[in-house]
Amino acid sequence: MEFALIDAIRRRTALARTDVLLGIGDDAAVLEVPPGQALVAAIDTLVAGVHFPLDTAAADIGWKALAVNLSDLAAMGAEPAWALLALTLPQPDAAFVDGLAEGFLALAAPHRVALVGGDTTRGPLALSVAVHGFVPPGMALTRAGARVDDVVMVTGTLGDAAAGLRCVQTRVVVAPPLRAALVARLNRPTPRLAAGLALRGLASACLDVSDGLLADLGHICDRSQVGAEIEAARLPLSPALRQAFALDAARDFALAGGDDYELCFTVPPGKVDDAVAALATSGTPATVIGRIVSGSSVRVQMPDGAWIAPAHRGWDHFSP
Repeated sequence: MEFALIDAIRRRTALARTDVLLGIGDDAAVLEVPPGQALVAAIDTLVAGVHFPLDTAAADIGWKALAVNLSDLAAMGAEPAWALLALTLPQPDAAFVDGLAEGFLALAAPHRVALVGGDTTRGPLALSVAVHGFVPPGMALTRAGARVDDVVMVTGTLGDAAAGLRCVQTRVVVAPPLRAALVARLNRPTPRLAAGLALRGLASACLDVSDGLLADLGHICDRSQVGAEIEAARLPLSPALRQAFALDAARDFALAGGDDYELCFTVPPGKVDDAVAALATSGTPATVIGRIVSGSSVRVQMPDGAWIAPAHRGWDHFSP
């Protein structure tokens, strides 16, 4: 049964690449890094009930398992190439695996990501995906380059996924079309790969917003040894989020909700226009939300001018 599941995944996700010299079927894949490129690798694990609700559709799980990893490559300015999948299932379930592969392929195909190997085992439902991509040497975006007076920007909108999770987990009353839009952002995030490529040579620091804007921007500050100031009034909120929730709640979702998988990045003041133009060419909207300052903390200016340092900054797997 295990090998039948592996074969089903292989057949559903098959994608030819010339740099895959040997793919699924042996003890390991044989891959070729193109000349003049550095290899970028990332891995994330999704656990049922932690990273996605237990009743999430298999296709949505497959999409998200790949999306959160491609988002890491986007944050590094890397172009994706290969993926590995380790799948843990409570019991053999051909229909679930078929749906999982369908969602995985729906995102892999347009980005030419080849699944080149992995593993299956029995246990509580969980998926680990490792992705590999390429970036020219010295061109990778990192968290460590932000400087005082740099501008802080984000792609897309923030808070939708956290609001979608609230809709799924509670009895909050939200109009069905708005609920569907928010839950879709939770289940099928968009990795900002084109934006990451566009920001090469422009962004001084970059990461993806997975645990919450405040927490993740804090990582840039830690690595760059700077502080940051965010203007709450500038946070980009989607129409669905604004209509479904009160403004204060929407801003809370945007600041600390997480699961957005948008890019948060810093740009020297003289390169802001260039960054906006490059992102527009890639089809990605971006918003200025603050600036880098001296210090080590991230604080938020509310619309009334008051400054706050929220106690809740985002998701932490090992917090009480």
